[in-house]
Amino acid sequence: MIIGVPKEIKNHEYRVGLTPRSVKECVRNGHKVMVQSNAGKGIGASDGDYIDNGAEIIATAEEIFATAEMIVKVKEPQANERAILREGQILYTYLHLAPDPEQTKDLVKSGATCIAYETVTSPRGGLPLLAPMSKVAGRMAVQAGAHFLEHPNGGMGALLGGVPGVNPLKVVILGGGVVGAHAAHMAVGMGADVWVLDNNPDTLEKHWQQFGRSTNTVFSTQSTVEQYVLKADLVIGGVLIPGAEAPKLVTKEMIKAMKPGSVVVDVAIDQGGCFETSKATTHADPTYVVDDVVHYCVANMPGGVPKTSTFALNNVTLPFAIAIANKGVKQALLDDEHLRAGLNVHKGKVTCLEVAEDLGYEYVSALDALKN
Repeated sequence: MIIGVPKEIKNHEYRVGLTPRSVKECVRNGHKVMVQSNAGKGIGASDGDYIDNGAEIIATAEEIFATAEMIVKVKEPQANERAILREGQILYTYLHLAPDPEQTKDLVKSGATCIAYETVTSPRGGLPLLAPMSKVAGRMAVQAGAHFLEHPNGGMGALLGGVPGVNPLKVVILGGGVVGAHAAHMAVGMGADVWVLDNNPDTLEKHWQQFGRSTNTVFSTQSTVEQYVLKADLVIGGVLIPGAEAPKLVTKEMIKAMKPGSVVVDVAIDQGGCFETSKATTHADPTYVVDDVVHYCVANMPGGVPKTSTFALNNVTLPFAIAIANKGVKQALLDDEHLRAGLNVHKGKVTCLEVAEDLGYEYVSALDALKN
């Protein structure tokens, strides 16, 4: 199979779909890999590194899209990339379709087979291709929150962990999953007063076992969310409904009642965000203020640490990429129900139930779609 790796073009996105080491594995399995020139620059990988591992360097994304049978990316294809997707081509990347009707429309129109990292499942449960970036984003959320709590950056001018004789700040984390656990890890390490809200008792129990008395756990309801958000100095939104748009847990009224100079970090922004006041931002212009509350809603947070993110991502995406290339996409999807859960669009059909429900498409199961 011919595998294409274009350079990412989303604002301040420095990750890359395949590392040189991953390219070597693909080539070892008998496949041709085309990499756009300078695609790996953000992770410190030169064109020469890719050539040394068996890749062919291509000047433009258009050439790669015109030739490759499978496109391996990190972020969702931008409008100009979607315009050159073709029928029968495989797109393997993060998609986050539920809050993005324009992208969904274009992918349906393309006739391509589109596999979303974020909905691939695991025999052990969870979302294994989303988890590494959730870990990175959870940790970055606390770093970003601490930074923007500083007065020159728009915040209240207080240190997250305090100092002896001065209380630490209160960090409230909405969602105790992968994002929440890694955010808690960082917040505890910085000495903050950490509160984690979740509506799954098993998640709260697991969190308690991991962190003990270094954090506080609260069963999440509308009333407890409001109670703890209004007391918070930093709120991190890390909730997720796989494939679907994120629930709006924090209302405009809650934001208005928060402390002036407090900060919210919406890690759920890729799925539409969990604050009513959220709108996607970029690393170039990461924050805005609503009712004296600083909002950090960067839609590709892990892109800010591309070395860590790319290598962590490739560790989990590469085996599936090789399975698709070795078997062909149809057989790979039929053989593996967990990979099949990642199929969101196939030959003009929406095969992810949550996306179909959120955006008003007819839902066709992946197995039915693959019959054609």
